[in-house]
Amino acid sequence: MKRLYQMKTAAVTAAVILTSLALFYFGTAGCIDIGLSDRLNQRESVTNKKIYIIGIDDKTLEQYGPVNTWSREIPAQLVSVLNGTDGVRPAVIAFDVIYSEEADKEADDAFARVCGEAGNVVAAMSFSFKEQPEQGADGRIIYNPYHVDYVIEPYDSLKKEVVCGFANTFVDTDGYVRQAMAYLDHEGERAYSLSSQVYKLYQESRGEEAVFPAVYGRNNRFYFTYSGKAGGYSVVSMADVLDGTIDPAIFQDAVVLVGAYAVGMQDAYMPAIAHNSQMYGVEIHANIIEALLEGKTQLPISPLAYALAAALLCGVFYVCSEKMRMLYATILLAVLTVLDLVFVKVMYGNGRIVPTILVPVCMLVIWLVQLARGYLAEIMRRRRVVDVFKQYVAPQVVDKISKDKDFELVLGGENRHIAVLFVDIRGFTTMSESLAPEEVVEILNEYLGLTTQAIFNNGGTLDKFVGDATMAVFNAPFDLDDYIFRAVMTAWDMQAGAERIAEKFRERYGKTVSFGIGVNCGNAVVGNIGCDFRMDYTAIGDTVNTAARLESNARPGQILISAEVYEAVKDRVDVTPIGEIPLKGKSNGVFVYQVKSVRRQGVTEET
Repeated sequence: MKRLYQMKTAAVTAAVILTSLALFYFGTAGCIDIGLSDRLNQRESVTNKKIYIIGIDDKTLEQYGPVNTWSREIPAQLVSVLNGTDGVRPAVIAFDVIYSEEADKEADDAFARVCGEAGNVVAAMSFSFKEQPEQGADGRIIYNPYHVDYVIEPYDSLKKEVVCGFANTFVDTDGYVRQAMAYLDHEGERAYSLSSQVYKLYQESRGEEAVFPAVYGRNNRFYFTYSGKAGGYSVVSMADVLDGTIDPAIFQDAVVLVGAYAVGMQDAYMPAIAHNSQMYGVEIHANIIEALLEGKTQLPISPLAYALAAALLCGVFYVCSEKMRMLYATILLAVLTVLDLVFVKVMYGNGRIVPTILVPVCMLVIWLVQLARGYLAEIMRRRRVVDVFKQYVAPQVVDKISKDKDFELVLGGENRHIAVLFVDIRGFTTMSESLAPEEVVEILNEYLGLTTQAIFNNGGTLDKFVGDATMAVFNAPFDLDDYIFRAVMTAWDMQAGAERIAEKFRERYGKTVSFGIGVNCGNAVVGNIGCDFRMDYTAIGDTVNTAARLESNARPGQILISAEVYEAVKDRVDVTPIGEIPLKGKSNGVFVYQVKSVRRQGVTEET
C-alpha cells in the first residue's frame, strides 16, 4: 500500500514537471505569467538625470516640415548647437533616425563633417531579419529567426565619421517590449545596438569600463527593467533647441537622444512598464541605456531547473496536503503562494526572471484535486455507511439523517400518533431444535426478508428485529398518509407471503412456520433513545406495549387489531370480533378483532 502511495506521488510529481515545462514553453500561459511579472517588478524610478531626449515633435514638424523632406543641414545644425560652446558638450549624441540615402551631397557631406569633428555622435542603422535554416555546430539543420537578410546603414560619408548602432526594437509575442539585443555578430564583425553603443561611449567619457550584462539566445538578448514611463525622461522639442529657446548647456556631459516624438512618425511601442499604453522608440532606448548603466538587467531562469524545483515543491505540497485537513492545506497554499511571489521579487532583483504563477497554479491544481478527491471520498464513505446502516436501521431514518439539514441526531423524542405492528414466527423455537443451524438461519432470513419487504412496500419504518420478531412503526419519522390502514395492509401482505413460502420449506425440510401479528395505534414517544455514544431510533409507550401484547396473543396465521385500529379502517376490512382479552401488564382488557379480509383499491382480498 505504501509503495502504491509512493508511485502515485511520483506520478503526480512527474505530471507537474511536464505541466510546468508545457506551460512555460507553450500557449498563452507564458504571456500571462510574464505580464504578471511586469506588474510585480516594473516600477517607475528614473535615477539617471543625465539622459535627455530631443524630440522631433509636432512643433518641430510644423516648423521644418516632414522629416523625409529635411536637408541634412538641420541635423548638422543641431550637432553644432549642442557642441558649440568650448568645454560644454554632451557626452553622447545619438540619432534614432536612419540617414540611409544621399540627398543633397553638399548638405550630406556637411552633416558628416560636423559629426566627425564632434566625435560624440552615434548614428542608427537597422538589420532586416529573416528566418532561415542554418547548419549548427553539431551538423544539424536549425532554423534561425534572426538571420540577417540585409542591412540599412547610414550613407557612406556619414558612416565613416560616426559610430553606428542598430536601432531594432524587439517585441515579445504578447506585443510588449521588455527585451533588448546587446550585440550581433555579422559577417565576422560584432555590431552593437544603438543603446549599447551609447552606453559604451558614455562610460568611456567618464573613464569607466562598459560592462555588458550576460545574454542568452542566438541573438544575444537580455531583459531590462524600465525606469520611466512615457514622458518619464526630460524631453525638449528639437525646434526649441535649434532656435535657442533651450540653453544647450543643460546637456553638458549628458546622453542626448534625438528621435521621433510625434504620433504621425509611427515609432511607438507597448512598454512592459505600462500595459495598454504606448511609448516612443527613443524613450525605450533611454530606458535600455539606464538599465545598462544601473545594472537593471535580467536573464530568464533555466526552464529545466525551474521545472525540477517546481516539481519538488509541488510534490512536497502534494504529500503534505494528503496528510492534513483541507483548512490547513488551504493555509499552506496561501503561505507558499506568498513565499513564491517574494522569491520571484528577490530573484528579479538579483537578475533572474522566474515564472510568477506557475508554481502557485500547479499547487492550486493539486489543491483542487485533493478537494475534489476528498469530496468524492466523503460521498463514497457516506454512501457505504448509509448502505450498511440501512441493513440495521429503517432506510427512511438513514435518509433523514443523511439528507435533512434540520434533522439533529440527538437524544430525545417527540409525541406522535402512530400505528405499531409486531410480527413473530410461531413454532420457530421448536423447529430450530430439530434443524441444523444453517437451515435455521436460512428459514429465518427468508421470513425476515418477507416482513421487511412488506413494511417497505407500504411506507412503514422498520424499527428493529428482536430475535425472530419484527417491529415496525408507521407515521414516523415522517408524516404518512393513511398510515393506520397501511399498517393493516402490511400485516395482510406478511400473512399472504408467509403462506407462499411455507409450502417451500415444507417440501425442503418437512416443517413449516407461520406468523402471529398484532397492530395497534395511538400516541407514543418517537425519537433517539439511549446514550450519547449508542442510540436507537424507536418508539416507546403504552401504544407499543399493547401492539406487542396483541402479537403475543395471536395464534398462527392470525392478525389481531385493537378497537382503535378497527375504528380507523372498518370500512375497508372485514373482521371477526374476538372480544375483550386481558393483556399482561394492563389492568383493563382490550377489545380485539381478527382481520379476515381487506379491500385495497376496490378489490377485496380474503384469506
